[in-house]
Amino acid sequence: MEHIVVVGAGQAGASLVAKLRTLGFEGRLTLIGEEADPPYQRPPLSKKYLTGEMAHARLYLRPESFYADHQIDLRLGQQVSALDAAGQSITLDGETLNWTQLALTTGSTPRRLPPSIGGDLAGVYTVRTLSDVDAMAPEFAGGARVLIVGGGYIGLEAAAVAASRGLQVTLVEMAQRILQRVAAPETSDYFRALHEAHGVTIREGVGLERLTGDGRVTGAILSDGTEISADFVIVGVGIRPNTALAEAAGLATENGIVVDDHGRTSKPGIWAAGDCAVFPYRGAMIRLESVQNAIDQAEAVATNMLGAEAPYRPYPWFWSDQYDVSLQIAGLNTGYDRVVTRPGDGAAQSHWYYRGERFLAVDAMNDARAYMVGKRLLEAGRAPDPAAIADPATDLKMLLRG
Repeated sequence: MEHIVVVGAGQAGASLVAKLRTLGFEGRLTLIGEEADPPYQRPPLSKKYLTGEMAHARLYLRPESFYADHQIDLRLGQQVSALDAAGQSITLDGETLNWTQLALTTGSTPRRLPPSIGGDLAGVYTVRTLSDVDAMAPEFAGGARVLIVGGGYIGLEAAAVAASRGLQVTLVEMAQRILQRVAAPETSDYFRALHEAHGVTIREGVGLERLTGDGRVTGAILSDGTEISADFVIVGVGIRPNTALAEAAGLATENGIVVDDHGRTSKPGIWAAGDCAVFPYRGAMIRLESVQNAIDQAEAVATNMLGAEAPYRPYPWFWSDQYDVSLQIAGLNTGYDRVVTRPGDGAAQSHWYYRGERFLAVDAMNDARAYMVGKRLLEAGRAPDPAAIADPATDLKMLLRG
């Protein structure tokens, strides 16, 4: 009997096994995860789950009974220690499992501060797993002082929750501005103003020299010599793809597990999807860290494991919730040379990215219409007139008919 094994029980792994059953795969199917919980949503961890608005069980992507009902052997709390690509087997907890096809959906891990600068002190947290958030939740007591290291979306979301809970928040970003790696200065300016209006102190262009404390963090010294006090620290300085298993097995890796546009790795019978996979997109190799990509790529891989031979063509989109602002992003802004700002009502605003005449992406803050129109234009391969975008009198929906 054919046996498909999926290593990694996050969003991609859960989507892949479900899609296989939907497509009629009747062979043996095993899903292996290192965490004790069944596959769950990660985006709410730094938002509604951290604030207590969402219960633990509501995070689960599907009821745990789903896996048994669909004859999916769900192995939780187990770690794969070895992968034999030639012998088509994996080893976990002393057991060897043979497979006919293997999918790696191993996800990613937050970058941590090194112990040499205090990264191993108690009270220093990352935001990635249920256990991470459960561990830090008691720290969110009114009046506590929190230092957030990193001005990307994870750091900003954590800052928004902390400020909303009445904490004293300081955020430091080594780059010259928050969101520098992922957004235009216009979007950075919007969110800087939003956070400062909620009492967050933002320090840009300043790095962390080291954390201070004896056993537990009590503060930090910044690269400009500034000393600040902190009751706890949240680190949001990016993630790294989990490629160790693939590397040890001789699979090609380069900032992720290298796959072709069908999801195949460099070894026969082995596939990869989600945060851990780097794949071809518009002439370059990219890795998308998003729920949308984890689902769509995993489902594409599932169809190809069953012989579809269908290339994966992503239409990237992302989102972030901070205070009462919903940011929706469509497309990838890589290589932009022009940004057009479209004002809206109240806090609504959108930033449209272009490279020459080509429309690349849109950041829409509290403007669902701008996001929807931008996304549909991108999917159609069309570029709206920048002058029309900048004119608040333009009916965006009319651009879809042009």
